[in-house]
Amino acid sequence: MGKVTVNIKLTNLFDLGARHHKLSKAKPRTVEVEALVDTGATRLYLKPSVIQALGLEKMDEVISQTTNGPKRRSVYESVRLEVQGRYGDFNVVDIGENVPNLLGQIPLEYLDFVVDPKNRKLIPNPEHGDKQMSEEY
Repeated sequence: MGKVTVNIKLTNLFDLGARHHKLSKAKPRTVEVEALVDTGATRLYLKPSVIQALGLEKMDEVISQTTNGPKRRSVYESVRLEVQGRYGDFNVVDIGENVPNLLGQIPLEYLDFVVDPKNRKLIPNPEHGDKQMSEEY
């Protein structure tokens, strides 16, 4: 399978909530960046420059299993992630500045996307048509 990248829009969720509840008139901090679709990754991983542009605060730490062994990573406040007209709210994990932003399996499943390896693109789950669905078993 070849590399699959997508454009994603990220909005500081705290800013969005403050504006919604009329606690602030400021426009929410938003960035649009490219992300590598990585079905081997779990979460939404962003470069420090993107995290800084969004003004996210560190909340916690997590141990990530990498190809070079375990690595401690910082977990940041949530963002609104928009991909191809679908959106969800996710915490952010930092990743090195020299690697791509990563869109992992949890956001992909929540947004109901799958990878089309033949055409090297992200598509809505064909089992659900054009509607975003969640599964309960």
